[in-house]
Amino acid sequence: MVHLACSSKTEQRWQCPDSGWVKINVDGFVSKNNIKAVIRGAMRNSDGEWLTGFNMVIGMDEIFRIEAQAIVKGMKLAWLKGYKQVEINCDNVMLIDTICN
Repeated sequence: MVHLACSSKTEQRWQCPDSGWVKINVDGFVSKNNIKAVIRGAMRNSDGEWLTGFNMVIGMDEIFRIEAQAIVKGMKLAWLKGYKQVEINCDNVMLIDTICN
């Protein structure tokens, strides 16, 4: 059985995940001319060591959906790498609340 723990909080600086967990920081960006969007993610372990990351140009969409794509890409990458205890950091509180509820 898979357990999902959700919370939304504001962190002033990056904090390591608990031992045995990985943390993925994700974000989505829209170009100044609104032609393209980019999603990025960085995965680190409980010691703060870099594990992997991604940076992709994607099609234009609303920012809510762009950042949702970043979360999905980050989770898929973590699971493909064999990580099952994953914490996601995303600055879109409304998106996190939507996922949790």
